[in-house]
Amino acid sequence: MAESGPDPGIAAFLGSRPPFDTIGAEDLARVAAVTEVEASPRGKTIFSQGAGPVEYLWMVRDGLVEVVDDGRVLDLLGPGELFGQASMMSGLPTGFQTRAAEDTVCYRIPADVVRPLLARPDVLAFVARSVVSGRGRAPAPAGPAELGQRPVATLIRTPPLLCPASEPIRAAAQRMTAQGATAVLVRTGQGLGIVTDRDFRSRVVAAGVSPDGPVSAIMTEPAYTVTADRLAGEVLLDMLERNIHHVPVLSAAGQVLGVVDEGDLMSAQARQPFLLRRAIARAASPAELAAAATELDRMTVALRDARVAAEQVAAVRSVVVDALTRRLAELAVAAAGDPPAPFTWFALGSLARREAVPSSDVDSALAWQDGDAPDAVAAGYVTGMAHAVEDGLRACGLRPDPHGASASNPLFARSLASWRAAARRLCQDPTQEKALILVSVLTDSRPVWDSGGLGASVAAGLWEARTELDQADLRRLLAQFALSFRPPTGFLRDFVVEHSGERRGQLDLKHGGLIPIVDLARWAGMGAGVAGASTRERLRAAQAAGTLEAAEASTLIEAFDFIFSLRLDHQVEQVRRGAAPDDFIDPKTLNPLARSYLREAFRAVASVQAGLSAELSLGVRWG
Repeated sequence: MAESGPDPGIAAFLGSRPPFDTIGAEDLARVAAVTEVEASPRGKTIFSQGAGPVEYLWMVRDGLVEVVDDGRVLDLLGPGELFGQASMMSGLPTGFQTRAAEDTVCYRIPADVVRPLLARPDVLAFVARSVVSGRGRAPAPAGPAELGQRPVATLIRTPPLLCPASEPIRAAAQRMTAQGATAVLVRTGQGLGIVTDRDFRSRVVAAGVSPDGPVSAIMTEPAYTVTADRLAGEVLLDMLERNIHHVPVLSAAGQVLGVVDEGDLMSAQARQPFLLRRAIARAASPAELAAAATELDRMTVALRDARVAAEQVAAVRSVVVDALTRRLAELAVAAAGDPPAPFTWFALGSLARREAVPSSDVDSALAWQDGDAPDAVAAGYVTGMAHAVEDGLRACGLRPDPHGASASNPLFARSLASWRAAARRLCQDPTQEKALILVSVLTDSRPVWDSGGLGASVAAGLWEARTELDQADLRRLLAQFALSFRPPTGFLRDFVVEHSGERRGQLDLKHGGLIPIVDLARWAGMGAGVAGASTRERLRAAQAAGTLEAAEASTLIEAFDFIFSLRLDHQVEQVRRGAAPDDFIDPKTLNPLARSYLREAFRAVASVQAGLSAELSLGVRWG
């Protein structure tokens, strides 16, 4: 029974509980004014499994609410805990039943009022950070990291400085000084070149080039450019990956709008990746690289403290690990001599998806060109080189995969012909023991470094190996992997019901939350023709291609973002304390809102898995 009418106690109760304790008095009064009081006797169903989507958010005021899945009680919710938000926010039917475990009173809030509040970034940020302590932390004030979500064109400070290729170096330098610019763009027959203040120091002063020579003699051509609508955070990642410091920005019509540098895009705290990237490029030995790598975790903490989004922090960390790997490979090849065959080093797993966090291992693979040398000779060379790189990574505090997904393992270091033959065997027997190894390389790899400028051709060779597979069989195999890990949907008070043994009472965010989403995204992304992309990119592509319903893709993206953010914040706090980072969280440290969001995220993933499992048994979605 619902009772309407103003009640001053509603605002007081809501205002003392998250997320309503983070909103202003005006917003709180507006919510309280439309909140209804709903009394339910013991045993009464509040909403049924599969109903909806619901148009309310409930908060328990007094009593207890049972969360029931197919007749099994998963959870008990007490005063101050929320339910119904997943269905309300996603527009999907409810994934479970709720009923009063005793005589219960709930506050029922209409969706059109509460939905905008739950979607606010400051509320979501509070929820994500609440994993660190039972009471959570107040949202940080707006900061420079919000620049990362702005179009790069909005950060241009001055008009572009352009000159012809024949202009003397001295004149170009004088114009840069007069305008206060740090780069000049050079018009060429092929497009744009660029000369930066660093080029004047390294290519003119240090190299002894005459300042009367043409500016084209010291320019970089073609200049890497971006369009005006690219987000600043994405451009920063490009700059870090390419080890550049200035990027010209073009309009949709190709007009030069200006030049941005890392100082325009990032706060002082978050410039650390560029300093670390520079130290890596200059390192002359593995020992120097190990010394530089001591900044990697500090960089990760600084980026998160600067309120950089979790996905961008992970992407930056992945790019820096790539840089360490490349420099170690260069040093290993220099020590071993020229390779007998051109080869390419591939990142696998979270590193390939640019989703690396402090606890992440370094998964890798190798492929070399056929015909240049006997396989035994090439294999011996790359194995020695891979061991040298992995030893260097260990010295940098980065562990190769302990399960053997490593370039030093012969299963992960092969000629292109061997990879293709393995792909054919997988097609003939998709249940073979090593199927997961092949799938990880064929669907989840990214080239990081190559010995002879042939990285694109080797990567294309691996793509050809993928095309030799029967795509329906491959997607069916990916679907089976996507159902291998099930979210821990059973909470009961302060411990996770299904856990036992050493980690009893703890929640594994990686295997219980993220891996099911990653595997679903890999399956759906492959159906959309996308491989080697991030989880979010795969889900967006699957939505566009129709391999996932829009509501399913949106639900999985929201769940991934939330769980990934919790995981990173948990590990940042561990790194700050000097503890080894892991994926296990004690649910007792979660406040009621964080618990509720996690439960909803896990159940949403389980719902998508249930649908996929039903389709797999019926043989649909494989065409």
